[in-house]
Amino acid sequence: MSAEAHQEIRLATRLEAILYLKGQPVPLTEMVTLTNSDRLTVEDAMIELMSDYAHRDSALEVVETPLGYSLQLRSAYQNLIEDLIPAELGTGTLRTLAAIAIKEPILQADLINLRGSTAYQQVQDLVERGFVRKRKQNEGRSYWLELTDKFHQYFEVDNLREQGILEATDQE
Repeated sequence: MSAEAHQEIRLATRLEAILYLKGQPVPLTEMVTLTNSDRLTVEDAMIELMSDYAHRDSALEVVETPLGYSLQLRSAYQNLIEDLIPAELGTGTLRTLAAIAIKEPILQADLINLRGSTAYQQVQDLVERGFVRKRKQNEGRSYWLELTDKFHQYFEVDNLREQGILEATDQE
């Protein structure tokens, strides 16, 4: 984008794009750096953006959190999250699945230490549904837990490590 075209975009609109693309709270200092603007100008633009969203008929809002500014779903629409998350997977099972996804591959014993004994049943449920596979540990009595292709297809996720979303973890 040329410097002239870059200047034509309102700072508030650029900040909105940053919040959307980051998908998580962004500290003010980072927004100052990303926009190459001064702190006061960014603060004013954030107030403008927050005001814009406050007066729109939108499912989204811009809020200030302890971690920075965030573009998020308004609380009135939180029920949609529950409707869109697979109903057959409860919150505890989803958290266990998330722990497996983050730590993959993870020993079942380590997962139980992390999530508690209820994770045994949750793992069994995830295996039966085809989201997780168990592989016997070469030495020891535990199992390695890994995500299956069905997990990646169902949640529309390519390999998270290839995307750089998850860091590889070394297993001993």
